[in-house]
Amino acid sequence: MKTEVIKIHPDFPEKEKIIKCAKIIRQGGLVVFPTETVYGIAADANNPKAMERLRQVKQRSADKPFSILIAHKDQITDKTPLRETGAFKLIDRYWPGPLTVILPSVNDGKTIGLRMPDHTVALALIQECGCPIAAPSANIENNPAPCTCGEALRDLDGLVEAALDTGACRIGTASTIVDFTQEKPKVVREGMISQGEVDDVVNKKTVLMVCTGNSCRSVMAEYLLRDKLKARKDIEVISAGTNVFLTAGASSGAIRFLRKKGINAAEHLSQPVTRILLYKSDLILTMTNQHREMVVKFLPEVAKRVFLLREFIDGKSNNEDIPDPIGQNDAEYEKSAALIEEALEKIVKIL
Repeated sequence: MKTEVIKIHPDFPEKEKIIKCAKIIRQGGLVVFPTETVYGIAADANNPKAMERLRQVKQRSADKPFSILIAHKDQITDKTPLRETGAFKLIDRYWPGPLTVILPSVNDGKTIGLRMPDHTVALALIQECGCPIAAPSANIENNPAPCTCGEALRDLDGLVEAALDTGACRIGTASTIVDFTQEKPKVVREGMISQGEVDDVVNKKTVLMVCTGNSCRSVMAEYLLRDKLKARKDIEVISAGTNVFLTAGASSGAIRFLRKKGINAAEHLSQPVTRILLYKSDLILTMTNQHREMVVKFLPEVAKRVFLLREFIDGKSNNEDIPDPIGQNDAEYEKSAALIEEALEKIVKIL
């Protein structure tokens, strides 16, 4: 068998080439493909014959598992029962990217290595396959990991059906592997991410502000709290919306109000509430009771971390909503922001 080398555009991969290679994988074949780190070999992880062949081609012992590639962050929750905030903080920071995490598997007593590569061709191939992709580096065990298709084929020419060639990998170093099955997350293979960087991300507290469109109330709450905590490097403040479908900037009213405070929110971009954001957050603050109910219904597991922002205001009406100033004049933004700031003063003291 001779390996077919398929040149493909690294940023705008030709669909028919991706479809062809995905079909090879679904039929039990092996395909060399690029990632941002090194070239890998893709096989259908659900196909025992393909996995045995992959092991033989790699010359890898039976006791050493293969990592699985995924195309979306949210897919991690289908693969592991782990819900600790640290793992979600790390993948939100580094995925897609050069990070592999070892987690407890949904299969009792086993572990699984997962990565979401930062490469258009790799992500397109994973999605098109429609099956879990096992993907070790494209070399015989203990040989250097290949940074080009040519280097991969020095070991594997004739042993795999096809190879997608996009030229040299951007990083050229294997991904960092972090083991979350130990007492503390441990780097077991260092790549571009150090143990110190892992510790910094995992140990940060994350505060998530939630409103509807992530354009005014949650934006003001996020940027005001960031400003109050600017001396604290151990806290991350973010915001999201329950009804965000298209990315947009902050409302002009929110930008104007924050500018008066010496805070620039002109670069803010809205984002939707996702499972990853909720799982990574230590404290989730909603602008209204409805937002709180929507978050808890969407992901009941985080219910104990979800609070109405106005609960932190002493005195009467502390179970009411922060009024929505969208589309109104600056005076209404001032009123909503005054309530937000009053709540934040107490939150700062307990963080």
